[in-house]
Amino acid sequence: MYKKAIGLLVLGNLIYLMGLMCVRGVETLKLPTQPVSQIRLELTDFETESMVEQVAVDDTVTTDDFSSELGIGIMELAVSGQRVVDYDLMIQPEFVYELSEEDLEALLRIVEAEAGSEDEDGRLLVANVVLNRMNSEDFPATVKDVVFQQSEGVTQFSPVASGRYYTVEISEETIAAVGRALKGEDISQGALYFASRKYANSEKMRWFDTKLTFLFEHGGHEFFK
Repeated sequence: MYKKAIGLLVLGNLIYLMGLMCVRGVETLKLPTQPVSQIRLELTDFETESMVEQVAVDDTVTTDDFSSELGIGIMELAVSGQRVVDYDLMIQPEFVYELSEEDLEALLRIVEAEAGSEDEDGRLLVANVVLNRMNSEDFPATVKDVVFQQSEGVTQFSPVASGRYYTVEISEETIAAVGRALKGEDISQGALYFASRKYANSEKMRWFDTKLTFLFEHGGHEFFK
């Protein structure tokens, strides 16, 4: 009876010790998992910073590339509690041109009036021509003065003479195109003039053809310098 009691006690102790070791083993296994979420956040932060730095030197990275390379989407970032920054804001370059309110309105209106039926590049080209003139010693030094310049009593831009300049409603496409121009995007090849052969009188187009250098045609306009 005594031996049996001792055996049961020993067995009980063994069971207790084994159970204790198992519990500690489980706790030990849990310990490495504690910092995993933190490590993942740190890696994500690192990758985010790396992507932002890459965007700073390589503007070919797209929003989709940004999300896919991190392996998480913008919604997941928001749920994780991390700071979410508008991607467009991170990659927007600073404006090259700082215009007054009057000059900006003049640029928007003349682009809308001259190229409101064109695609965004067509509108950008008109903005480029106006800014090219502003930068040229042969033309006035402000956008507004360029738009309202007259030569022998004739305005340089027909929408000013016709009054269309004053009645247009500025579209989102025009705002986008002008924004591109103000950030320094120039696809005009240095053009200082443009004309729509379809609507210009023959005498005016003859002057363009004989006095200027033809560059290219886009949409309904031909560009010269």
